[in-house]
Amino acid sequence: TGAITEDGNSPIKAEIFGYKTQSSRKALCIAGYILSCGALLLLFYWKPEWDVWANCIRCSLEEADIVLLRTTDEFRVYSRKTVTWISVSALIRSRSDYPATAGEDSIFSKAIMKPSLQVKSIQVQKIRYVWNICAKHFQKVGALEDHHTCSAIHAKFGSGLTCNEQYVRYALVICGPNTIDVPVIPVWKLLVKEVLNPFYVFQLFSVCLWFAEDYMEYATAIIIMSLLSIFLTVYDLRQQSVKLHRLVESHNNIMVTVCRNKEGFQELESHHLVPGDMLVLKEGKTLLPCDAILISGQCVVNESMLTGESTPVTKTHLPQADNIKPWRMHCAEDYKKHVLFCGTEVIQTKADDRGVVKAVVLRTGFNTAKGDLVRSILYPKPMNFKLYRDALRFLMCLIAFAAIGMIYTVCVFALNGVREVVKKALDVITIAVPPALPAALTTGIIYTQRRLKKKGIFCISPQRINMCGQLNLICFDKTGTLTEDGLDLWGLLPSERNCFQDIHSFPADHSLPWGPVFRAMAVCHSLIVWEGKIQGDPLDMKMFEATNWNEGQGSTHAIVVRPGPKASCAPVEGVTILRQFPFSSALQRMSVIAQEIGGEKQVFTKGAPEMVAMLCRAETVPSNFESKLLLYTAQGFRVIGLAYKSLQAGKQSTDLTREEVESDLTFLGLLIMENRLKKETKPVLEELSAARIRSVMVTGDNIQTAVTVARNAGMISPMSRMILVEANKIPGSFSASITWKPLEENKPEDYRSLLALGSGQYHFAMSGKSYQTVAQHFRHLLPKLLLNGTVFARMSPGQKSSLVEEFQKLDYFVGMCGDGANDCGALKVAHAGISLSEQEASVASPFTSRTPSIACVPELIKEGRAALVTSFCMFKYMALYSTIQYLGVLLLYWQLNSFGNYQFLFQDLAITTVIGVTMSFTGACPKLVPYRPPSQLISPPLLLSVVLNILFSLSMQIFGFVVVQEQPWYSKTNIHRLVGTGLPNTTDQLNYRPDHQLQVDPDASPQGADTLTGVSYENTTVWLLSTINCLIVALVFSKGKPFRQPIYTNWQLSICLILVFADIDDLYSKMDVSIVPRWVFFLLQSHYKCAGIEAVIENRALWLLLKKTFRYHSKSHYKRLQRVLEQDSAWPPLNETFFSDSVAISVEGNMGGHSNPTFDSNEDVF
Repeated sequence: TGAITEDGNSPIKAEIFGYKTQSSRKALCIAGYILSCGALLLLFYWKPEWDVWANCIRCSLEEADIVLLRTTDEFRVYSRKTVTWISVSALIRSRSDYPATAGEDSIFSKAIMKPSLQVKSIQVQKIRYVWNICAKHFQKVGALEDHHTCSAIHAKFGSGLTCNEQYVRYALVICGPNTIDVPVIPVWKLLVKEVLNPFYVFQLFSVCLWFAEDYMEYATAIIIMSLLSIFLTVYDLRQQSVKLHRLVESHNNIMVTVCRNKEGFQELESHHLVPGDMLVLKEGKTLLPCDAILISGQCVVNESMLTGESTPVTKTHLPQADNIKPWRMHCAEDYKKHVLFCGTEVIQTKADDRGVVKAVVLRTGFNTAKGDLVRSILYPKPMNFKLYRDALRFLMCLIAFAAIGMIYTVCVFALNGVREVVKKALDVITIAVPPALPAALTTGIIYTQRRLKKKGIFCISPQRINMCGQLNLICFDKTGTLTEDGLDLWGLLPSERNCFQDIHSFPADHSLPWGPVFRAMAVCHSLIVWEGKIQGDPLDMKMFEATNWNEGQGSTHAIVVRPGPKASCAPVEGVTILRQFPFSSALQRMSVIAQEIGGEKQVFTKGAPEMVAMLCRAETVPSNFESKLLLYTAQGFRVIGLAYKSLQAGKQSTDLTREEVESDLTFLGLLIMENRLKKETKPVLEELSAARIRSVMVTGDNIQTAVTVARNAGMISPMSRMILVEANKIPGSFSASITWKPLEENKPEDYRSLLALGSGQYHFAMSGKSYQTVAQHFRHLLPKLLLNGTVFARMSPGQKSSLVEEFQKLDYFVGMCGDGANDCGALKVAHAGISLSEQEASVASPFTSRTPSIACVPELIKEGRAALVTSFCMFKYMALYSTIQYLGVLLLYWQLNSFGNYQFLFQDLAITTVIGVTMSFTGACPKLVPYRPPSQLISPPLLLSVVLNILFSLSMQIFGFVVVQEQPWYSKTNIHRLVGTGLPNTTDQLNYRPDHQLQVDPDASPQGADTLTGVSYENTTVWLLSTINCLIVALVFSKGKPFRQPIYTNWQLSICLILVFADIDDLYSKMDVSIVPRWVFFLLQSHYKCAGIEAVIENRALWLLLKKTFRYHSKSHYKRLQRVLEQDSAWPPLNETFFSDSVAISVEGNMGGHSNPTFDSNEDVF
């Protein structure tokens, strides 16, 4: 027994159990397959764990030839994997230098079993694991070992692998080929998999039974509908398979140049690459076929495929730091600035003094960033939704209900000596369990998907549409989502001699004077010239455009900026950017080393003002720095700090570390950018607030700016107070502190009054750093903070994903809306992720909006609510229709009678199938109401509705069945004897249909074969009552408001109901209904009481009153916490500081959980 925990990007976390195949058990199972005509094999196909338990015995993982994986989530899903053995004896004997090439600490040496010279491996979700003999566990391969230090990577792999080393790594099939192979699944495989679905197997059983009973018409209709459904599903799956194949095929066979130790450069196909290979990146565009660590030179990369952001990203080489820390720990969150990711495009390379741009292959195949993205599509994270779980339970109840009916049928028919008892008993199952139920539920989702598509919202995960109906918390990214994507340069606040100067507004009549501030704006950016245009971050673009300078390429591939035609006079010809330290979200800054042509070298830094000020000499930072910063951030501006210093002559820029460069700086001033709200933002947030749907901002921006934007957008009401939560680790210890401070810039009043406020009248704001510290050291406070947390600023992508998961733990249904850039992880984790970007990264998001506006969020919730209500109504209707028909049939079985085939056909096809299809056409209500539809089938209102309707139907049918026998004209054997006798008032008592006289033999024996479908008063009465009952139930369950439009807007359903309610003589003559007592129509009118029953049951005010009377409270975690905090007068503890214990909870791995593939993923074993 062991455990597997995949990296943070994978949806799988599982336990692993070892099993060994036993011959005697296998022989017994084969006999079982034969004797059961394959039924046992089909059962094992559905339940792989039963297959393993039946065929194998438990053993250690070391001895196992079969392993069973069980996910650790609430679903506990099992999967079976076969252990494969790869012989490497021929390879070892042909390579005399193998021990030297493999390395003692390498997994390649630890995986080979001696003396058999075999490697034991399994494959889980496209990832290969090999058995580590020393550690006694399966270990993931296909990636460079994590323990290498920065200096070790340069020393060991800097010259490239030898041919022997490459051959050993590749030929052992330990790493496998460097391909993301997603073959197009053959149609026959998709067809077989779909046909073996339990639903279709049950339909096959039903159809065979109907053919045996000559119920040809409905059986044929079901076959046609099932084939249509299967072919549509297979076509859709095939299209998805082709689309995914095309997405990855271009990366599987690229010609690359590698450097071989002692043998120089070689050209080879990319599928031969192994971890440790040395890639040589040439000039021009290059598509990366693997993940690689840049060890020399510099690259500009387009990562839009992974991040959804088309801004080019600059990559720098891995430093040659000589320490004992593994390279990833040494680089911390900045490690990805040195990594080139698979699927991205290198658009520029810049060699350093070592000659060429080189990169060491880090990961190959499905271990890469693109491989992780593809795996997230192939193996999506399962979502728990009560509707689907309760639906299975409800079906089990119907099956149990059917079993009772089977016993009743066997007893009645056996006691009366009727033949074909088994067939009639099995028929009860097909009546009690509606075969059309799954198809009907799917139909509603398909129609909703089509309506969303018309509104510009595309869905790749239809099962999540119903979940959108339960959303009660939406997380929004800020920049590009709530605010406009671009920034406008508003002003510059320069600083000289420890004092801020007059603000320089943009656009201005006079240009900026030449000086350090001007030079900082001209060179401190990561812009590049690509395809004749200057491209890069929007903020950098606006800043550089304000200088009126141009950018170009120097003679040594260095970037040179020069005055443009409109630029003011400058005393220099231009400035060369010698080296860049790209922007880091962890460090919150970027720096460049630049040199005036013919002048001295200088360092320029820009970033978060607080961070830049910390790097500056204290005497250069104005004393009113914090108040000025607060002044502008409180107005919603985005503020950037600028600083610089001169470098000593003689120092090579390539030899300097980032720490040396970014120290002892001189503060230059503040760059003020304006980020306007989108016009749709405020109305949408107001609509969500009115519907009692919480809005939360999750951004990478400054906390004060985020708070101001939240206030301006209406996310925080004017009467609510903001409380800043600051948590910091205490230097030199393992403990931390947390403080609550009122964040009120203009109201220096007594904040003790906050204690009297309700929970909805204050909001918490915290930074990503504080969030991570709270998660580590104050885990018990995290739920309390999240309950009123509204603004989360300076959040990294991993922290965004973690935050969404923490909200989900509080039983919130969480939606995430972002522009795709750095939000991919959170979009995948949320119950409903809505991407506003149409880049390839959005392929991982369940929903994508064509228009980059949050107006899609309420539309999606409305459609989700309508789809959820439709699913509930459809389920109730299908369950009631089958139960009504089931009760009627059992009642007629008492007299050895039954419905005729045309009677069944009318109910099954003309009513249920047609109405079931058209019921889903009802659209969503245009207004969001301040409450959600129920989320579970097993709830008192729904159960009460179903039970009362069943009891009402049963009572009506029994009443009609008994009363018709008490009538003076009733005859059991000859129902036509009153016709033409001339008795008075006969026509008042009976509706006579003479055209049906010739269809029944009046001398037929009551025990004859035709009595099961013979015409009788009981048959007519029960069939009419059950049919009208089905129609009334369909009408009642199609009600519109508050979540759907009124029924009359669904013209398809309205026409169907009018047609089936119509009194058509020719139709009834086919239904074996020839004599209809008038008093039956009085009973039919009583069915309208169903509407009254439903109106009472669905009365929300009544249920709220009952809940209040019986003191029922919601069991949701966040609701319980709200009630506790309302009683806690000491919460929130304003202006207080708490300290944690020494022991911290390690959540470093969780912070990157389910994050964008371009972010951290740890090497794991199982």
